[in-house]
Amino acid sequence: VQLVESGGGSVQAGGSLRLSCAASGYTNIYTPACMGWFRQAPGKEREGVAAIDSDGRTSYADSVKERFTISTDTVHLQMNNLRPEDTGMYYCAAAWRNMWDEWYSSASYDYWGQGTQVNVSA
Repeated sequence: VQLVESGGGSVQAGGSLRLSCAASGYTNIYTPACMGWFRQAPGKEREGVAAIDSDGRTSYADSVKERFTISTDTVHLQMNNLRPEDTGMYYCAAAWRNMWDEWYSSASYDYWGQGTQVNVSA
């Protein structure tokens, strides 16, 4: 399984970016139970940002609610009203296990992309 992120870049506060995660290496009948987006700022731990499961159920970190939207079909993360604290490396992750109650935990995911950098200036 390969996950490739794209769409990162540099924007000013209040701007928007749309991240994409292209997944390959598995058949359509054996799809991930959950796809998630995580981010990691310099000197900080990786944190869960948003997740979506195979039924379309979504969940978000409190810090991004009402600003970020996750969707399927090449898993996208639409990020609006970006803040400087949103700066970091953003990673796409895939899980084949039923782990929805812990969608925010890195340990719940089986595969990771290499990340795409997001920089938000004040």
